[in-house]
Amino acid sequence: MSPEGFLADVLSAPARLERVLDDYGGPGSPLAAVETGGVGRVLFLGMGSSRFAALAAVAHLRARGIDAYAELASTGLATLPRAGTLVVGISASGGTLETIEALARHRGTSPTVALTNRPHSAIENVADLTLPLLAGEEEGGVACVSFQATLAVLFLLCKRLAGGAGVDALRPAVAAADTIRSTRAEWLDELVDLVVDRHTVYAVAPAERISSALQSALMLREGPRIAADATETGDWLHVDVYLSKHPGYTALLFPGSRFDAGVMDWARERASSVIAVGAAVDGAALHIPYPTSDSAIVATLVETGIAELLAAELWRRQISS
Repeated sequence: MSPEGFLADVLSAPARLERVLDDYGGPGSPLAAVETGGVGRVLFLGMGSSRFAALAAVAHLRARGIDAYAELASTGLATLPRAGTLVVGISASGGTLETIEALARHRGTSPTVALTNRPHSAIENVADLTLPLLAGEEEGGVACVSFQATLAVLFLLCKRLAGGAGVDALRPAVAAADTIRSTRAEWLDELVDLVVDRHTVYAVAPAERISSALQSALMLREGPRIAADATETGDWLHVDVYLSKHPGYTALLFPGSRFDAGVMDWARERASSVIAVGAAVDGAALHIPYPTSDSAIVATLVETGIAELLAAELWRRQISS
């Protein structure tokens, strides 16, 4: 793992996302091989950021009437194989043992699909079909561009299974991701100042975009190795509001929940620092805007770039100090 490689990966994300959308939006899309007939349930299997991405897909499928679940591949009480279930194993490296073992349990009973960034990897041996992530090599050793590619491919898989956002709806994310990176000189130093001495940095997002909070916290833990945690916005009022009583409570807020106002009421009362990513929020200590942030699909694809750039800068400063 290297901070220089990680930053290079993060900065290359817009171009890599565009390449994924081009390949999946053309006539030779790998999704054409996915059989949708007889699918009554979709089960996603993964670990870490792979499961985070699956949570976003699950929300979109359920909202369209499809039974869908995201299961930790390591669970000791696994979902029983059943006909009529499409089982999708997600492993960017293609070698995640827990996911390979979990996917193998379903092969022969259910159609199995592998999502991987590494061609000819072990997970393909237990899959009937492979959907390549096409994110390219991650020089920093951190799953960031592959996470973005996983989300994009999963959203397009959702479109094939149940309708919804297609390639055209995802394309504005390329410009949004580029803006986040091209404007970082305007907000990154201030963001670093807000979080650098905090005991823990929190990330808060709506349920349908909980992947953004989970991935953001992971980027801060995995790169600069700082304490970070994630919470769903509505649930924050039940489980994390207590932590805001500590002086210096700081959180990245990904707006869009009807419970944002409740979080900000407590933040103002307790002088907490909340950084609003995307949409403006009254009372935020810092607002980091980008275009098309009112699209939940675009936001899910690009908003973790804020935490990635923060993580890269904190990591760089640790190495250079």
